[in-house]
Amino acid sequence: MHRQLEALRPALLRFAILQLRNETLAEDVVQDALIAVLEKPDRFAGQSSLRTYVTGIMKHKIIDALRAASRTRQFDVADDESEDDVIDALFNAKGHTIDTARNWGSPDATLEQKDFFRVMELCLEKLPSKIARIFLMREWLELDTDEICKELDISTSNAWVMLYRARLRLRECLQLNWFGNMPSATGR
Repeated sequence: MHRQLEALRPALLRFAILQLRNETLAEDVVQDALIAVLEKPDRFAGQSSLRTYVTGIMKHKIIDALRAASRTRQFDVADDESEDDVIDALFNAKGHTIDTARNWGSPDATLEQKDFFRVMELCLEKLPSKIARIFLMREWLELDTDEICKELDISTSNAWVMLYRARLRLRECLQLNWFGNMPSATGR
């Protein structure tokens, strides 16, 4: 199990850094998650992959770290004016998207592919840090909007705008770097 955990550590650390935006704190969170697994190896029943199990533990450690940080400091959240230009470029004058989404195939089959998660991680890393952070808080840490707003000291409408922007950018990145490169069903 030690070797498997050692192999998982770099991916866990990248994800923790992406969420926490603090390398030292991310190191601590990953280390705490790995120690929790090593201290009680019998709790891993093998009903999921080791990566899923450790990631679940780390998820709770990240939430704890975010809550502890909110008690000690406030986060600076400033609007990124260039985001508006990016968003506007995705829509025509009538408000419809310029490019319609391609058929992405079977979502269940896609999620099972290991490379998809690598591309998704790269797409998340390309997001502006504030937008990536709120997206991960909502979708991965499963925090509700009120808790996110309190944590980041932002309004509900600002949170929804940032989530919308994150989803648009992730869609575009995945379209270009994953779904756009998949072979079609006809073999072309």
